[in-house]
Amino acid sequence: MSQVNFNPNEDRVLVEPAAAEEKTAGGIIIPDTAKEKPQQGTVVAVGPGKKDEPITLSAGDTVYYGKYSGTEIQLSGKDYLIMRASDILGSLS
Repeated sequence: MSQVNFNPNEDRVLVEPAAAEEKTAGGIIIPDTAKEKPQQGTVVAVGPGKKDEPITLSAGDTVYYGKYSGTEIQLSGKDYLIMRASDILGSLS
């Protein structure tokens, strides 16, 4: 997990996406153009939540999110996604 000096607002969560698969189960190497966007990642930072809706996630949780969820941002040369906590489908804590 990365250390980032970024504080999300309200119900936003900063997620470091997992790396895309490089090979299939059969050992075939997947070219960059055919790789699917990962749908899981690790929570790096969590906002304070809304007044009546606290966030139940914490940094270090592995989360699953929708295929087109979040906005891609780059911090210190690394790619991250920032999304609402409601865009996260579930977590492994």
